[in-house]
Amino acid sequence: MDFGKTTVIRDLSFDVRRGETFGFLGSNGSGKTTTIRALLGIYQPTAGTLHIDGRPFKPENGDRLGYLPEERGLYKKESVIDVMTYFGILKDLGRQQARAWSLDFLQRVGLADKEKTRVDKLSGGQQQKIQLGVTIMNDPELLILDEPTKGFDPVNRRLVMEIIDDRKKAGATVMMVTHQMEEVERLCDRIILLKDGTSRAYGTVKDVQDSFGGTIIQLDFTGTVPASDSYSIPLNRGGHAELEIDVGTDPASILHELLSNGVSVSSFTPTRKSLDDIFVEVYGDQAEGGE
Repeated sequence: MDFGKTTVIRDLSFDVRRGETFGFLGSNGSGKTTTIRALLGIYQPTAGTLHIDGRPFKPENGDRLGYLPEERGLYKKESVIDVMTYFGILKDLGRQQARAWSLDFLQRVGLADKEKTRVDKLSGGQQQKIQLGVTIMNDPELLILDEPTKGFDPVNRRLVMEIIDDRKKAGATVMMVTHQMEEVERLCDRIILLKDGTSRAYGTVKDVQDSFGGTIIQLDFTGTVPASDSYSIPLNRGGHAELEIDVGTDPASILHELLSNGVSVSSFTPTRKSLDDIFVEVYGDQAEGGE
C-alpha cells in the first residue's frame, strides 16, 4: 500500500479463521487502520485483496460483514432510536424489527433513557456504544472492530468486551484492531503485531510470548541470587527478583539451582512475558506516534 512515494504496508499476509477472535495489534502509526481500509476498499490498495470464504471481497457484497470504524459515522442531528432504526433498515431489517432490536440493545448498554435524545447530545462513549449497536444489529458473520473500547472507562470497557464475546459465541468471526493488551489476552485466539507496515509477530498469544523469550520467574527471597548461564536477571531489588529463562528450560531446575547456592526462597512463580512487555519491546518510543 503506497501513498505517493511512501510505502505504508509491505508484503503483509495473514488469515483469520472462521469463528475465532483475531487481534490486529500495533502502535499508532504502524499501519493497522490503513490495512483495514485498504482491504475493505475504502482506500484503493496498490496491491492485495481480502478474501472471505475463498472469494474476493467486494464492498457491494458487504452484508455479511460489520465494520466499526475508529471514527464515529452517525447522523448527529437525529434521535438515537431514529438513527439506529434507519441503519437497521439499510441492513435489510424491517422497521419494527430494527426498532425492537435497538431498544433491547439500548437497555443492555445502559442507554434506555436516551432513545429520543439527539446523537450529538451524547458523550463520545455513548456514541461509540450506538456505533457498536449499528455494527452488530444484523448479526454479521465477520466483525472488524477498530478500537472498539477507545475512550471507555473500565466498567463500560468490560461491557463492550462481553458483547464482543457474545457475538463470537453466536458464531461470528471477530477481528479486533487494538493496542489494549488486556483485551487481547482475554478475547483473542490468535494475533498479529504490525510494525512499520510489516508483520513483527503472528500466531497464538502463547506462540508470540514464546517467540519473545522464555518464562519470567517472579522470585521473593533472602540471600544473594547468583549470576548463572541458566537465566538472566532483568530485575533484582529489595528481596524481589525477576529471572528470565529460555523456552524449554524447566523452572524446577532453576529452583534447585537457587537452593543449592544458599538462596532462601519464599515465593517462586513462573509466568510468561506479558503482551504489555512485548508491546513495549517491539514498539518502544513509536508507541506515542500518530497514524
